[in-house]
Amino acid sequence: MDQRNARLRWVVIWAVAVVWTLAVLGRLSYVQLFRYSEYFSKAQRQQERVFEISPMRGTIYDRNGRELAVSLPMESCFADPAEITDPAMVARLLSRVLDQPADDLEARIRAAHSPVRLARKLSPEVAERIEAMGLRGVFCQKENRRVYPQRELAASVLGYVDIDEKGIGGIEYSLDKQIRGRPGRMMVMADGRQRWYDRREAAADPGDSVVLTLDEEIQYIAEEELARGIQDTHAKHGTVVVQNPDTGELLAVANWPPFDPNDAGSYPSDARMDRAVSAAYEPGSVFKVITMTGGIESGVVTPDTLLDCQMGSITLAGRVIHDWHPFGLLTVREILEHSSDVGSIKVALRLGAPKFYDVIRSFGIGQTTGILLPGENRGLLRPVDDWSGNSIGSIAIGQEVSVTPVQIISAISAIANGGILYPPRIVRDVRGAAPPPERSERPPRRVTDTRTAASVREMMEDVVLKGTGKLYTQLEGYTAAGKTGTAQKIDPATRRYSHTDYMSSFAGFAPVNDPAVTILVVFDSPRGGHEGNETAGPVFKRVAQRVLAHLDVPHDIPDASGPIETASRARKTSRETAESRLRAAQFKKAVAEVKRAEPAPTMLLDDTNAVVVPDFAGQTVRRATGSCVRLGLAPSMIGNGVALQQSPEAGSRVARGSRVTIVFGSPEAAGAATAGGSGN
Repeated sequence: MDQRNARLRWVVIWAVAVVWTLAVLGRLSYVQLFRYSEYFSKAQRQQERVFEISPMRGTIYDRNGRELAVSLPMESCFADPAEITDPAMVARLLSRVLDQPADDLEARIRAAHSPVRLARKLSPEVAERIEAMGLRGVFCQKENRRVYPQRELAASVLGYVDIDEKGIGGIEYSLDKQIRGRPGRMMVMADGRQRWYDRREAAADPGDSVVLTLDEEIQYIAEEELARGIQDTHAKHGTVVVQNPDTGELLAVANWPPFDPNDAGSYPSDARMDRAVSAAYEPGSVFKVITMTGGIESGVVTPDTLLDCQMGSITLAGRVIHDWHPFGLLTVREILEHSSDVGSIKVALRLGAPKFYDVIRSFGIGQTTGILLPGENRGLLRPVDDWSGNSIGSIAIGQEVSVTPVQIISAISAIANGGILYPPRIVRDVRGAAPPPERSERPPRRVTDTRTAASVREMMEDVVLKGTGKLYTQLEGYTAAGKTGTAQKIDPATRRYSHTDYMSSFAGFAPVNDPAVTILVVFDSPRGGHEGNETAGPVFKRVAQRVLAHLDVPHDIPDASGPIETASRARKTSRETAESRLRAAQFKKAVAEVKRAEPAPTMLLDDTNAVVVPDFAGQTVRRATGSCVRLGLAPSMIGNGVALQQSPEAGSRVARGSRVTIVFGSPEAAGAATAGGSGN
């Protein structure tokens, strides 16, 4: 009996063991096969902490390889709440170094469940002080800071980035995927007591660099002359665009008011707007170039066709349109020369609304150009079915139609180059990747024949030589052609044309027979004189004169003191006179800015806030910018080349965050300035 009971007990024990073993194996199999990913992710959340490391954004260059936007490595401070046993104490200690309220730091540490960033882009001195404190759970990690060495130069085209290094405007936004690169990752491993025992980093992939079509020197000229024009006209806004008519490449895009992308948040949105692509306006008489091109191309008129301008008035569908002057019989050539509204309307009437609409559309009006800049406005061109009885007359003189600066300059360039419309280009190359396929550049297309384009070029030259542009747009040593424009703005209160606010413009090119550049100048609401010839015309002249000299374009008209120069002599003269004077003027202006930037005497600085200004002599723009950023100084870079002068002087003690102005150039420029050269 006892033996049987003993065997029974062993059977029960073995049965229980087998059942228990099967249960354990079943559970393990279930966990491993069906719940593996769930438990693995839980373990990772407990043991690993992962956060992104911002990648190095690609550099943005001008067409000659000069840096317009660069990224520099900077230290950022992080805290891991799992490692910090006394957040209040840590916050108090860091508050003194980071210059942030201790309560804010403590709240951020307590609220975080993974490493949290406490401060971004610290100076090397601050990062060293944090590391020296040896606080458990507090560490520094390199991140990148976007810097624009030339400050306001081409800011509306470049755009800017937010605190996370994401593009917000301009090229920084439109090509953000290419420029930004791929973020890196830092993984911190912790044991069961949340103590670190390993840290691994996956390096970020740097972004692709972008080469723009802009020429930094031409951009500087355009911005300087635009600022001078704003000062003379007291206009609210302004735009200057310079284009190569043979390629569509934009050599300069200047907008007023300017802004500094290094501190974009302190400027209103109005200043950050790229008006060259986003601001549509009624072009006024500049649009008559398209009207005349359509009339001549279709054969309804020739440059010598006589039209009766009816002594300054014409009635369309009950509306009386008055000319600016009572003209009688004029040829089509003279109609454009004197900018007769009545004559232009009669050309459009001969052309007819459907054909006129097709001509306008062929020049790209009312359509986006596909330029690789964000916020492009397509302008306004209503379908023919929506035209009123007098719309054809209004559109013929640049009313009831709106354009952007990049649209109208491309249309004028098509006349300059012989009839081919090249879409405006701002990106020359993306190093490492092609431009996004969804925004690929459109192919050029012929919009008028070469004979018509030649005829209109001659007519536009007459505008400069004998017409509305005569007093303000004739160049020295070069032929030029163009068209003035003055358009009344719509008053938002009355919804009628204003008698005080105008859009004044001038669009032209030079030299006439082999155009090197097309230039558009637009002023919004100038005060005093408001006609395009007296406001925008002088700016066109100054920009054209300086840009042609910079591009080494030979003179194509005789020197006043002798016969026509040969091309080689013209090139030599351009190089030895115009360019040397330009360099001298720029250098003098830069020296003046340095003198104005000299800091006033300040109170004594304590050691924690003082910075010794280094000697930047001979350094490049990039190297000097990096030195300033690392020391916590605000760089203001003027010119290109190597550093020639600086303010404050080397060895000066200034407060962290102070502005340092550095003049760059060549020794030749300094010599020219010393010799007393002068610019235009």
